Amino acid sequence: MEFLIKQATLADLDESATLFNLYRIFYRQESDLEKGKDFLRERFINNESTIFLVLVDNQAVGFVQLYKLFHYTKLAKQWLLSDLYVHPDYRGQGLSIALIDRSKLWCEETNACGLMLETEKTNDIGNSLYPRCGFEYDGLHNYYHWWRS
Repeated sequence: MEFLIKQATLADLDESATLFNLYRIFYRQESDLEKGKDFLRERFINNESTIFLVLVDNQAVGFVQLYKLFHYTKLAKQWLLSDLYVHPDYRGQGLSIALIDRSKLWCEETNACGLMLETEKTNDIGNSLYPRCGFEYDGLHNYYHWWRS
């Protein structure tokens, strides 16, 4: 499958919000497209997160959202991989891995020490995906870390 990953801008708000709403529903939240759109609009306008969209046939089918953090032991910037979602019709084709790889590249481009994420213990897909992508499980805190070499 051919796909393209691009950094989202305010011009991509509608596509981003639609996927974000589906992501929230996946995590048992009420559907609220408009509130989600407002939330993402604020992130774009205030430059508070970075979103990458994966497109298939010019249609956004997945996204990852990253927030800037700072790590106290590394004494460096890191990124929180806050949200990762691929539409069910496009799962199992490596798009999540591609979004994670793009996030790792973003660490290099922004001179960040790595990525951090947290997921539910019941997220079987994520809990098998993240270690395969080089994240280390932190059993003391239930966080996964990936550190750029």
